[in-house]
Amino acid sequence: MSQTTNKPDRMFLSAPHMSGREIEYVKQAFESNYIAPVGPQLNQFEEKFREITGYKYCVAVSNGTSGLHLALRSVGVGAGDIVLASTFTFIGSVASANYLGAELVFIDSENETGNMDPEVLKEEVERLVAAGTPPAAVLPTDIYGQACDLDRIVEVCEPYGIPVVCDSAESLGATYKGRCVGHAARIASFSFNGNKIITTSGGGMVASNDEALIKKCRHWATQAREPVLHYEHLEVGYNYRMSNILAAIGLGQLEVLQDRVDAKRSIHAQYEEQLKDVPGISFLKEAEFGCCNRWLTVIRVGEESGSTPGNVIAALEEHNIESRPAWKPMHTQTCFADNRVVGGAIADEIYRTGMCLPSGTIMTPEDITRVCDIIKATISVA
Repeated sequence: MSQTTNKPDRMFLSAPHMSGREIEYVKQAFESNYIAPVGPQLNQFEEKFREITGYKYCVAVSNGTSGLHLALRSVGVGAGDIVLASTFTFIGSVASANYLGAELVFIDSENETGNMDPEVLKEEVERLVAAGTPPAAVLPTDIYGQACDLDRIVEVCEPYGIPVVCDSAESLGATYKGRCVGHAARIASFSFNGNKIITTSGGGMVASNDEALIKKCRHWATQAREPVLHYEHLEVGYNYRMSNILAAIGLGQLEVLQDRVDAKRSIHAQYEEQLKDVPGISFLKEAEFGCCNRWLTVIRVGEESGSTPGNVIAALEEHNIESRPAWKPMHTQTCFADNRVVGGAIADEIYRTGMCLPSGTIMTPEDITRVCDIIKATISVA
């Protein structure tokens, strides 16, 4: 299979990487004139996604956030309900609950992986149940491609009938106990944004083993139009369906998903090998229960380094290399200043010390060495 080789002068954090086959599928869509939202490539994309991930049902949507919006609505979340969510995440994850008028309560992270801490979650669930205000849903994120401990989270929620909706936007290609991430949840959402491990330019997928939930999501994603000749609507839906053209791109990307996971993991391993002896540098760890897709390699710049993530980011930027701070916790965001947080110190510390290194699958070993040399030089002069 041919691979595109053109690289921009700037080293991006996680640039799109086309396989070469995407244009063939897009050409098929153009030749058949299926340019509108539905078409053969969209159906094939959903079928291929089910085949690769093992989910029984799925629906392709406009992005991962819209997918979570549909997923939360499908399990019954509405105005005034409480949703417990990871605080260490991207805002698109929790905004989906906000769209529905739900009240967000943020749950702290585990120190080693950055994912939702099931023990902190357990304390808050039990407190809310005892108060007679059980949460309507729990929304953990598979952070940076590392599966959260979903069985343990479900175990906390199941006695009270609380559905788990998994934000797997960053984790396609990762596994949890031998299966694709998210399977133990009632429903999960994935992202194909331009910086994800595979991309459709923009887009997402809602997946579940519960057919009724996906039927609801598919219906709402197409403006909740009833199956009659005229435009009949019994409820209000959304314009959330993925276009056939984007699905065509996705077909080419799905063919190389495992190649991309292997490349991301190789990049992470090279970073670990070259930075293992640098004082104060550590990595978010891979949990024993699964295989992380290593969407982004995240390092922590501790006090022993004598430096900070900000210094390292600035040094890399001087060489036209993009890197970023770790996610700023949701409980520290101005728009959520009045929301409750349970714990928060671990997420705060990961944010204070964490940063994301360039992790695009078009990177060469020489690129990785260049990044590491700049980090080492920055640490040594700090």
